[in-house]
Amino acid sequence: MTLMQILAGSAAVVAVLVASTLLLPRHVHVERQAVIDADAAAVLALAASGEGYQRFNPYSSTDPDLSITLFGPASGVGSGFHFAGKEGKGSQTVSAVTGGTVHYQIDLGAMGRPQQTIRAEPRADGAHVTWSMQADMGFNPVGRVMGLFMDRMVGPTFERGLANLETAA
Repeated sequence: MTLMQILAGSAAVVAVLVASTLLLPRHVHVERQAVIDADAAAVLALAASGEGYQRFNPYSSTDPDLSITLFGPASGVGSGFHFAGKEGKGSQTVSAVTGGTVHYQIDLGAMGRPQQTIRAEPRADGAHVTWSMQADMGFNPVGRVMGLFMDRMVGPTFERGLANLETAA
């Protein structure tokens, strides 16, 4: 075999591998739920505020050097914060508050723009809280592969946040 044949064969294998990533899911959904001993309205009030969110921010306990800069109104649409820490940097903004759900737009720059929601429904024993994230991994082969691991990467963070939320509310 000549060097050219080896290079051509290697290029073909790489092309097939990259093309096969397009068969992986483009859209990713991560969700965690818990019934917490708190009033649903109190949960939503914290979640709809950039400052309130900091009371249960799951990254605060794992990143002592996390930098948070609040912006926008105290609560509601436009309330948010910029963050920079060991997990990355970006911003999170309340994009809508509808019924029992707070919607967030997250901007991670080149890492993407996932959407996140916190929904709280009143129950006799507290509030049923669902924390979820949706992300479009686009056509980036690396992003599509990362999407396969997103539940394992983000899920424990949501679980920590739900535990923090019960304490904060």
